[in-house]
Amino acid sequence: MASFEKTDKRTHYCTDLSAADIGKRVNVLGWCQRQRDLGSLIFIDIRDRTGILQLAFDEKTDREIFDMAFGVRAEYVLAASGIVRSRGEGAINHSMKTGEIEVAVDRFKILSVAETPPFEIVEDSNVNQELRLKHRYLDLRRPELQRNVIARSKISKLARDYFEKQGFIDIETPTLIKPTPEARETTSCRAACTRASSTLSRSRRSSTSSCLCIRVSTDTSRSRAAGATRT
Repeated sequence: MASFEKTDKRTHYCTDLSAADIGKRVNVLGWCQRQRDLGSLIFIDIRDRTGILQLAFDEKTDREIFDMAFGVRAEYVLAASGIVRSRGEGAINHSMKTGEIEVAVDRFKILSVAETPPFEIVEDSNVNQELRLKHRYLDLRRPELQRNVIARSKISKLARDYFEKQGFIDIETPTLIKPTPEARETTSCRAACTRASSTLSRSRRSSTSSCLCIRVSTDTSRSRAAGATRT
């Protein structure tokens, strides 16, 4: 396996490329969807979150790179650099967004190898749900779930952008948690942003900002909560 360097940094996502980019040098990163060995010609379909792009290795390819491509298997993590070229009339795949082009690779790295996956990472998988959940990290690479994750991210961003414009401050619960030295208890503080009337003493009432501190113990018999107020 090779190490990742600055020169390997991605210039384009797979489906960002089209016939308009023919002649350009590009760097792409992703997983191997499949490898096809035709003897003097090897094709690798590289996949990222946007889709699939074909990498081409032929008689003009450096022999060391060609041999490396020969050993690539499904789900290997790859970094490839080369020139975008047309596939030619007879080789165009109209079912792919990048079906008109391929990348003639002249720089190639295997960043990580992988064992044979228990199921194929494809759109419509008829795999048993229990198996998919057992290997959730692989299941989440499927295009269908990738779209769900991306859609959720966009919706979350819209909501956060709206609340930020309204003057809200985004605070995640973990930032308010601090383990005790004994490492058996965790104290979390939930602060109220509204002013409320709280009892400071039996004889005194005042409008204050309140902070509720809850101490959670791993020993349920010792769980307890404490309230604190501050003027």
